[in-house]
Amino acid sequence: MDRGHVAMGELDMEFRAIERDSSGFQRPVTADDVHHIVHRAFGPDVRANAAVELGGGMYNTTYRLETDGTAPVILRVAPEPARQNRSERRLMRNEYASLPFLAPIAHLMPQVVAADFTHELVARDYLLQTVVPGVPAPEHLGTYPREQWSALFAQMGEIARRIHDVCGAHFGPVGGPGFANWSEAFLAALEDAAADIDDAGLDSADLRRVIAVTDKHRAVLDEVTQPRLLHGDLWTVNVMLDPDAAEPQITGVFDCDRTLWGDPAADWTIYMATRRRGGEREAFWQTYGQLPDTPASRWRQLVYTARHISAIRLERHRTGHGDVDQTYALMRQIADDLG
Repeated sequence: MDRGHVAMGELDMEFRAIERDSSGFQRPVTADDVHHIVHRAFGPDVRANAAVELGGGMYNTTYRLETDGTAPVILRVAPEPARQNRSERRLMRNEYASLPFLAPIAHLMPQVVAADFTHELVARDYLLQTVVPGVPAPEHLGTYPREQWSALFAQMGEIARRIHDVCGAHFGPVGGPGFANWSEAFLAALEDAAADIDDAGLDSADLRRVIAVTDKHRAVLDEVTQPRLLHGDLWTVNVMLDPDAAEPQITGVFDCDRTLWGDPAADWTIYMATRRRGGEREAFWQTYGQLPDTPASRWRQLVYTARHISAIRLERHRTGHGDVDQTYALMRQIADDLG
């Protein structure tokens, strides 16, 4: 991490940025940018004293800001529009549009202090949010005995259920575009993912095979007639824990930018909870409830898994973390199972 003080006229700020390869996806803003953002949000008399870039995320660039006139805040800066994939376009705006619908978990979420999508200060969307209390779950969960982890997954099930009980008026991303039926929304998402894979110089033939089968049997998707709110990215990496609790206790949920209206069974949370059945993850189902188990629901789960694998493929390629080739073996198995 680069450390240093950056002077700006009479201003002096500690500015810490994570050292990244110049070709990396996440890109920093400048100290001047931070000063201008703080002045726009809080007024010209409020000074930024420190901006420390936070690791952990793989999409937005995130800083913890200290000022001389407000409580600490989190600055999240989206990638430049030209660098956003079709399947990840305007995610920050999507989160902002989702806030009224996430009211059932508002007490766990950061509050928006300021939002700026004008690109007048920086050519990127950004949000200022309150700091969610606690420590990241990936850092703290391991301090508890494994048998206590079920408490975390039980809470995850409760949170997912609250989100999935919210009904919408259309299918697709909360911020749009909206679709009249689930098959149109889901196939549009698959097509965007395939195009993104092509743009990345990867082979999308296996996903296009899944798309062809899904299109042929779109009536199975359209058995889902009520749009429900999906978080899109709820799992352990996006929750905070109480550092002093006797057992895992969720104090915050963040990164709610992939919300959409659709079938709850298609949510990333369900995909993750379904993996490694048994053990502590079974507590999720005790609070969430059980999924339908019919030939149609099992078929839909296959195509939902294909969508998740396509997202994993793109993320692994973008970050250089994980085995991209493994996604091809997984997708091939799904395509074979679909017939």
